[in-house]
Amino acid sequence: MTTSSPPAAARVRARVERFHEARVAGEWGGRELFFGRSPEAGDVLVNSNDYLALAGDDRVAKSIADSLADGLGTLASGVYVHGDHPQLVLERDLAAHMHAPAGVLCQSGWDANLGLLQAISDAHTPVYVDQIAHMSLAAGARLAGAPLHVFRHNDLGHLRSRTDRHGPGVIAVDALYSTNGSHCPLREMCDLAEETGCVLVVDESHSLGTTGPLGAGMVVELGLAHRVHFRIASLSKAFAGRAGFVTATDPAFVPYFRLESFPAVFSSALPAHDVAGLSATLEAVRADEWRRDRLHQVSEWVRDEVAALGFDLEGSVSQIVALQTGTEWATIEVRELLEEHGVFGAVFAPPATPRDRALVRLSLHAGLGDDDVDRIIAACESVRDRWR
Repeated sequence: MTTSSPPAAARVRARVERFHEARVAGEWGGRELFFGRSPEAGDVLVNSNDYLALAGDDRVAKSIADSLADGLGTLASGVYVHGDHPQLVLERDLAAHMHAPAGVLCQSGWDANLGLLQAISDAHTPVYVDQIAHMSLAAGARLAGAPLHVFRHNDLGHLRSRTDRHGPGVIAVDALYSTNGSHCPLREMCDLAEETGCVLVVDESHSLGTTGPLGAGMVVELGLAHRVHFRIASLSKAFAGRAGFVTATDPAFVPYFRLESFPAVFSSALPAHDVAGLSATLEAVRADEWRRDRLHQVSEWVRDEVAALGFDLEGSVSQIVALQTGTEWATIEVRELLEEHGVFGAVFAPPATPRDRALVRLSLHAGLGDDDVDRIIAACESVRDRWR
């Protein structure tokens, strides 16, 4: 059978060409969006999610090295992990840390979100997602074939109008939003979920380790652990590793998840050295209160000074300070200005943000000294004077 449509390979090639012509050559002017000059000694790096400055910590490094010396561990699907396997021990320890009855580890935060939404929603269960929540939540709803309804950021009235129209379902939010550092009104969200008969999912990726008693997260800090059905966390932020974690209020959910969540079934168990590193990191997160104290001190300092310069921080009350730049061209300009002052932030652009809502995010961390903070503020002042 012949068709007038171009072959699939040609359509793929056309998409690639449009990207390079319209975005790289057009919107970026042939420049690089994400990278400029390489950092040098003494530059201030605020472009990662290592909020507690634990990457490379001696305790963690030793645990990883010792584990590597012992062998690779189980290289098979996590379904086959059983008994006193270190991954199961870590799951119990993380669940206890987060004041949850049970939890299950995944290969990544993306897999945790995707797998959870796929496992708890379906064509008859609408999913309500905050408009700036992590994209993996919406992707999980789509994987499940669930009706997806986006509501305006932190707008409880808009969410209620959605649930009134479409019925009880799953509400998915971030405790701390990664693109502007704002908090979700979790108490009010719990009230709404209970009143409407919805299941509440809270992504704690950017608040676990940095917030709450011993870094147990925002849900625990607010005393809401018994009211939130599921919590998710990427362990690539304050835990400086590579895994995802899902908590559940019912221990029976864990074996269900292992066999019903596609990422859980079709991904290998975590490598033994990753488990060892995360176990050591959990101990450090709980023990090193000074890291959270310093993080909060630095974050408040930078937020206050940058807001005083006239930047709209969109309600940030956290270690995430975003300079809203708009177009990708403007984002390149701002990134280069910051780099001239030796400050390296992280560029966020579509698809991580809506079109013309690109930004440069400053991810503050516990390892910043006072001189580093002064340099960040001076760089932001230069951005204000030369760009805004």
